[in-house]
Amino acid sequence: MSHTLILTHPGSSHKDEFLACCVLLAVKPAPIVRREPAASDLDDPAITVVDVGGRHEPELGNFDHHQFPADHPPMCSLSLVLQHLGLYEDALAFCDWLEPVEWIDTRGPQETSRWLGIGRDTLAKLNSPVDVTLLRRFASASRLDQGDTLWQIMRWIGDDLVAYLKSLRKRLDYIGEICEFWDIDTDSGSFKILYLPRIDPLPEEPSSGLGRYLERHPNGKNVIGLAYPDRRSRGYGLSRHNDHPRLDFTRIGQCDDVHFAHARGFVAKTSATDPERLRELLRLSWIGE
Repeated sequence: MSHTLILTHPGSSHKDEFLACCVLLAVKPAPIVRREPAASDLDDPAITVVDVGGRHEPELGNFDHHQFPADHPPMCSLSLVLQHLGLYEDALAFCDWLEPVEWIDTRGPQETSRWLGIGRDTLAKLNSPVDVTLLRRFASASRLDQGDTLWQIMRWIGDDLVAYLKSLRKRLDYIGEICEFWDIDTDSGSFKILYLPRIDPLPEEPSSGLGRYLERHPNGKNVIGLAYPDRRSRGYGLSRHNDHPRLDFTRIGQCDDVHFAHARGFVAKTSATDPERLRELLRLSWIGE
């Protein structure tokens, strides 16, 4: 995208166009102007028009959803921008807040509450001064330029969101290339573990992304524990997945090669690196029938 101006509607502000503008700033910094677009704005590919104008034409930089029919799947201006950038599917999968933003903007709080299975009052309790202040300040501005405090905050938000999606996708692809699924057999049954071997250079957070990877993998629902390189030592971390009750790592706390086992049993750290020893420690942590 090569816009020289980002244009969105005046008046009250919502999360969808606010976040869409944040993402656009991450792609290419530009001034943000809040006014109704002219026909010339909509026809100018150098002006990105967000959440206003009644046209969805990514090739011209127009990202409005208000002209969609009432039965159209919930899609807001942020959805359309992310879609154009090739980030929407990952955002939908890994940003749990995105669908509620789409629903609130296109269906309203009442239908959104029913869709979430919560009361309308519960939905209101999820707001914070962060939401209120940023949107109110954005609504009161007619133009934001580089150097303005709010413009810089929006750039940070966009940078972090885009970096998160791109780095997470890279991380998930990396996990998929090297991970192994172990079946641990015991006298009272078997269980499945996701094992991540140590590869140099070691990521800053070796266990990062494992949960998200399992959410999308066909074997994910059967995995009850994780074994991954410990970033603080040459050994491994062992942990429950989704706090599965059949693994209790206090059962291996007295082993010579286990230097930490949490008192609540959900995680342990070991100096062991041999896969067979890791399998044995996991087997010992299993709570039988």
